Amino acid sequence: MSTVQQRTAPAGPAAARPALRLRLTPVVVVYLALVTLLVVGSVLVGLRGEVLLDQAGILNILTRSTALGLVAIGQTMVILTGSLDLSVAYLIGLTSLIAAETMAGQNGMIVPGVLLALAVAAAVGLVNGLVITVLKANAFIATLGVALILRGYLENNYTGPAGDVPRGFQHLGYDRIGPLPVAALLMLAVAALAWWYLSRTRPGYHMYAVGGDLEVARLSGVPTRRVVVTAHVLCSLAAGLTGIYLASRLGSGAPYVGTDAGYDLESIAAVVLGGTLLAGGRGGVIGTIGGVLILATLDTIFDDLEVDPFFKDVVRGVVLITAVALYARRMMADRTRGRLT
Repeated sequence: MSTVQQRTAPAGPAAARPALRLRLTPVVVVYLALVTLLVVGSVLVGLRGEVLLDQAGILNILTRSTALGLVAIGQTMVILTGSLDLSVAYLIGLTSLIAAETMAGQNGMIVPGVLLALAVAAAVGLVNGLVITVLKANAFIATLGVALILRGYLENNYTGPAGDVPRGFQHLGYDRIGPLPVAALLMLAVAALAWWYLSRTRPGYHMYAVGGDLEVARLSGVPTRRVVVTAHVLCSLAAGLTGIYLASRLGSGAPYVGTDAGYDLESIAAVVLGGTLLAGGRGGVIGTIGGVLILATLDTIFDDLEVDPFFKDVVRGVVLITAVALYARRMMADRTRGRLT
């Protein structure tokens, strides 16, 4: 075999393998995992004589996905900038109460109730962003501190549900278009808007730049403080939408509706499961929705199988750790190939 043949013979398979790796992006992997979970779950539920993906099962998965999906979309934005938000769970409870108490059972107060809840959510996000950027506080500590302030307010002023959502507004939480819940369609619309913002606008590009390398972004002329503050405001607005949606489901506001469901850590788990790096700079909303659907599907399967709640948390923890480990190994492999080439 000639020297030229020796050099070119391995080129075909070697070129094919990187091409395959490029196709297996984290987004592709998370949706392949979702399909696998649906197949395995259908088999396990079928062994009990039930059906996972009948109309009731699909409705259950989509309903579970809606609230978590909304808050996870906002969490994606702050994590992309290298930050995070631990105040969202208490903010969900606060905004549900603001909306319900402002509406007070009157159809004419629906719009003021929604706008006031979103205004308060935006204000909380602004505080989070300013504490992080101006006071240079760590995002974990800053948003945890805001969460504790919100908890103190809720515990001091509420002992249970309050307010009254008018019946007309409850259509948001329960109406369907065909087999699809209206609220799930709203969540997908918010996801589409967030995808457009992140991938088609200059501020969206700046979020990736800040998360990739804050100092490089600053030296390149990116207004890093404004980007981080904007991300936190958008995250809090998403949490506010979640609180409004849950108020429509419950018929009133509930101070601990966000913390009881663990939407702070659950949203971070969905974002990481969807392939977004906690360090920021890589990921997106499409993967996050896949992570949300995986968590919602797991919950639905566990309920159908009547699995012990403790075991549910164990399995979800294993799934999350496995996903993070796989993504970390993939990043190391990509860096190694980059150095070699």
